[in-house]
Amino acid sequence: MKRGFYTIMAAQFFSSLADNALFVAAVELIKAEGGAEWQRAALVPMFALFYVVLAPFVGAFADSRPKGQVMFMSNGIKVLGCLMMLFGSHPLLSYAIVGLGAAAYSPAKYGILTELLPASLLVKANGWIEGLTIASIILGVLLGGQLVGPHISGYLLAFDFPLITTPIDTPPEAAICVLVFLYGLAAWFNTRIPDTGVTLIPLKADEHHSLAYHLLALAPDFWRCNQRLWRDKLGQISLATTTLFWGASGNLRYIVLAWSAVALGYTTTQASSLVGVIAIGTAAGAVIASLRMRLEDATRVMPLGIAMGLLMLAMNFIDNVWLAAPFFILLGGLGGFLVVPMNALLQHRGHNLMGAGRSIAVQNFNEQACILALGGLYSLATGLGLSAFGAIFGFAALLAGCMWLIQRWHQSNCIHHAQEVERLMTIARQDPSH
Repeated sequence: MKRGFYTIMAAQFFSSLADNALFVAAVELIKAEGGAEWQRAALVPMFALFYVVLAPFVGAFADSRPKGQVMFMSNGIKVLGCLMMLFGSHPLLSYAIVGLGAAAYSPAKYGILTELLPASLLVKANGWIEGLTIASIILGVLLGGQLVGPHISGYLLAFDFPLITTPIDTPPEAAICVLVFLYGLAAWFNTRIPDTGVTLIPLKADEHHSLAYHLLALAPDFWRCNQRLWRDKLGQISLATTTLFWGASGNLRYIVLAWSAVALGYTTTQASSLVGVIAIGTAAGAVIASLRMRLEDATRVMPLGIAMGLLMLAMNFIDNVWLAAPFFILLGGLGGFLVVPMNALLQHRGHNLMGAGRSIAVQNFNEQACILALGGLYSLATGLGLSAFGAIFGFAALLAGCMWLIQRWHQSNCIHHAQEVERLMTIARQDPSH
């Protein structure tokens, strides 16, 4: 691996670490300010907002300038969101700004790998990046929980600058202040990413059309790619499954925090460890799936999605951590085993239909839209007074029911479009790159 790859890994790790720690700190900040339960639940969809709104444009923006520069600017936007939280802006608005930075960061993070490394190393590089991302999720949630806890926050709040008065008065504010420095460290690594020498595609006006015209022209092409993947008999099934999985997983972070408070009496610091346990289970399930599953067998894992929804119903009957920990490992393991083969099938179909870059953009759009929709429903339910137990029941039933419908959809495809489905699976079996 080239030295620049390790610099990218370091930048990605610290940026993702801060993202996940900031989620915990933002939950605690809203709680400390007396915000309603629905506001804490709304953090998840607010982070996804700009992923959805800017989906047709962020890829083109990432291709218009050096990827390291885009990543540096994205971390700067995240720092701005943190500073907004510290200086009085509403946490939901501030967290949406952080999500804007993350939306711009994503295509640059993956795009630079294809510029820096030969094709023979891309699978290995993506494995390192994804493994590091899972580690940053686990450690980030744990870090956020510890930063808002009484021990570390007490030390941070006792620290004082001579002759300088700061607005840092509460544990979550102290935690956010630390995370600003983490984003700064990630941004510093961004400046060390070498120039790959790839020809850039500038976004600029010309004598016939404005810059706004060129940007708007990207939207129809993005929409056509989206339609193409949804119309493909295997693409639609894999996209529906991964979209539903990530929509559920994205909101599960907050659901576990809310459930831990009422079922176990946990503080945010204590509950954050259980979120990390789910990530450990997901990583284990993903590793097992990568070793045991083949691409042509990907659709056979769909019943695991139904099992995940039914298993979530059991959360309402758990009242001690000795049951909760193995339960969440199992829940995460089912998710990891489900998403790896389905994601591989989606990437395979996307690559054959429109190319990897556009396929990733479409996938990100649908997954983040699902996070936004499910998070909005969960926030609305809690805002209307539904208890955490009731919200979990509805969320789990929706997950199991939708996964059952997707399975029936695939079965219908196999019956009515048997020749086309078999042809696509034959291509998957014969494709040496998968």
